[in-house]
Amino acid sequence: MPVNTLLLFPGAVVRDPGVEAWFSLPDRELRRMAQPWFERMRGCGKDVRELLHDGRPTACVGDAAFGYVEAFTAHANVGFFCGAALDDPAGLLEGAAKRMRHVKLRWGQRVNEAALGELIAAAYRDIRLRLGSAE
Repeated sequence: MPVNTLLLFPGAVVRDPGVEAWFSLPDRELRRMAQPWFERMRGCGKDVRELLHDGRPTACVGDAAFGYVEAFTAHANVGFFCGAALDDPAGLLEGAAKRMRHVKLRWGQRVNEAALGELIAAAYRDIRLRLGSAE
């Protein structure tokens, strides 16, 4: 995927106060379920930036989006902007869009934490490679 087809956010910053506010709203338990996974995205590298995009915490490498979290009434999503390109041997990814995929988190259902952690790391590596190929 050429860089000009990536989702770019020049306003991404190291720590966006809006992201912290999103996680700290009271009575939003599903947001807190997604928070450790966003922390994993944050921890991928020193080049990770963030912002709220369409009302959801979004992680970027520089200004190129690679992941996000979202909370709904019955589940939370950990999503990947280039998820269709990720290897998913555990079969966690859902969705049929051209590029995006997500993993649903539900109360009372265990998630394969190792596999989801690897998807996050793979999404980070993938976006770095995509950006590097354009330089």
